[in-house]
Amino acid sequence: MKWTDINDIAIELDESHPEVDPRYVRFTDLHAWVCALEGFDDDPEHSNEKILEAIQMAWMEERD
Repeated sequence: MKWTDINDIAIELDESHPEVDPRYVRFTDLHAWVCALEGFDDDPEHSNEKILEAIQMAWMEERD
């Protein structure tokens, strides 16, 4: 997965962190969790606030 695989990342986060409400996740934690996902293979420095926000929004949609 790459940073641009927003929906795939959201699904993986939902499966790996079912106890977490994505509305309240700090971007620093979100960044670390994405980088730790199995199958994630992208440069950690290539993320930004816009990408993290898109991941968070997709995760909230996945949760609903």
